[in-house]
Amino acid sequence: MKLNWAERWAVNNPVRVMVQSQLIRWMNKVRVPGPEAVVLEVGCGRGAGADLLLKRFQPRTLHALDLDLKMIQQAKKYLSPVQRKKIFLCVGDVEHLPYGDHALDAVFSFGVLHHALNWRGGLAEIARVLKRGGMYFFEELYPSFYQNFVTKHVFLHPEQDRFVSREFKEALAKVNLAPLRCLERERVGILGIYIKKMNSLTSLNREGHQTPEPADKGHQRNE
Repeated sequence: MKLNWAERWAVNNPVRVMVQSQLIRWMNKVRVPGPEAVVLEVGCGRGAGADLLLKRFQPRTLHALDLDLKMIQQAKKYLSPVQRKKIFLCVGDVEHLPYGDHALDAVFSFGVLHHALNWRGGLAEIARVLKRGGMYFFEELYPSFYQNFVTKHVFLHPEQDRFVSREFKEALAKVNLAPLRCLERERVGILGIYIKKMNSLTSLNREGHQTPEPADKGHQRNE
């Protein structure tokens, strides 16, 4: 779901950039993708997060994706020509990521999945494109924070099938993502770093059903 005018203002102001900088600093305290990493930010907005991620993690390539063409156009103006050599901007949907299986070393998202109509499908897509051992860095909010009496009249969010702590953690486990580091506030949201299990043999498709992953080349599964 695209952001409305109020949410665009909320995520595209200097205060949000300061908050995002602190979140990324927290994320940087565990094992991080190396200099040859290929990473993705979903819901990149005007590019401020991509700017911070490039400076902090210094991946070889950073793909920055957003559902809203206007945000991608703003990102092209926000990022410098030098940054654009390593940052590739793309219009796309977290529920249908335009990348192959096991293609990325890390995925970053800041308050994205609670906007998705099919958030389970989006989570399955993130797990699908991650390599085994790849990492998912995220910030997510719970309905008690964004659907209270004030915010529900200002910000636009889906209302059906929303997740709280238990549902979200169960969904992460179901797509073979295991926690490395987590910080949670019960009625606010969660900040996490999860890793795709090395021995995962199943994944979820876009409809949320389990499907077998192909065995690695040169190895066979025991029947």
